[in-house]
Amino acid sequence: MLRSRETSSPPAPAASDADGVRLGDIVLRNRLVTSSSLLGYGVANNPLMPYGMSPVSLFVPLEEFGAVTTRTLTVEPREGHFTTRDDWSPAELPGLLRRYGTVLRGTDSGFLNAFGWCNVGIEAYLRDYYPRTRDQRTIISLGGFSAEEFVTLVDRVNAAVPAGDIAAVEFNVSCHNVNFDFTTILQDVLDQAVPRSNHPVILKLSPDYDYLRNAQQAQRAGVSALTAINTVKALRLDPRTGRPWLANRYGGLSGRAIKPIALRVVSELRDAGVTLPIIGTGGIRTVDDCREYFWAGADAVSLGSATWLASYPGYALAPLRALRVRRVLRAVRRYSTLPNRDTPLR
Repeated sequence: MLRSRETSSPPAPAASDADGVRLGDIVLRNRLVTSSSLLGYGVANNPLMPYGMSPVSLFVPLEEFGAVTTRTLTVEPREGHFTTRDDWSPAELPGLLRRYGTVLRGTDSGFLNAFGWCNVGIEAYLRDYYPRTRDQRTIISLGGFSAEEFVTLVDRVNAAVPAGDIAAVEFNVSCHNVNFDFTTILQDVLDQAVPRSNHPVILKLSPDYDYLRNAQQAQRAGVSALTAINTVKALRLDPRTGRPWLANRYGGLSGRAIKPIALRVVSELRDAGVTLPIIGTGGIRTVDDCREYFWAGADAVSLGSATWLASYPGYALAPLRALRVRRVLRAVRRYSTLPNRDTPLR
């Protein structure tokens, strides 16, 4: 059955778009955000070669989104399975593209990635990137391998960013391409890091873990919202050699292929009585996709690889792809309260 709902959190105010919408204690400019990693840190060092950012994003107004989510940041810089370099010369581009081929591949109706939390580290982000994105509403994605690392990350964000200056921090404790079992640290992360944060905390859920239990843990710990879902653990092999496509063997599957899974997870969270606000993500490209997520029980929606990624030749059409993104943004930002089955979301 199609559902129109608000959570038990304070209802979204009947406000203008300039005033934003409220998901519990998270204030967004509207109900459309961007997913982690696809837009890097929200700004590129070289506008002609926007390393780490989808070329499509250069043709859309990022400051008009509900929030822009950063690449997952760790305590120290991390190469992961890729590289943090952003000074590639034109002569080096073939080598860079070969590197991309080991960590990002298009597959049936989606993408496989295994960047392994490649990032410049929290200090460099706060020093070199965050000050240049103050016109955006920001969700800072944080990742670590212990509760102590999450505490350190939260403390550094607290010290650099006054309360209210960003929408939230997102705890990524569900990434598959860093080869770590996050279930072993989740409760400690919630118990130790959530209370220390001066900013609302979003917990990112994976369908490959016990997401119902994890959501209930988050609710008890004072987490402000959930992101559903992270990528799905997946594998592709070269049919001629049997070798894995990705350097990490396994990767995270995203895009249109996981949309039915993500919708199921959102719906099951609501069926299980989870009342936290939910940001639904996975395979969203159109206004109709957004409607499905809202009816499943999401309070906001996030654009990920289905929107921002393309084949290399496909990026030549980035301005046209951006027009579709702008249409979705215009439609979603009209609503400070959740649309229902009779709302003409178009």
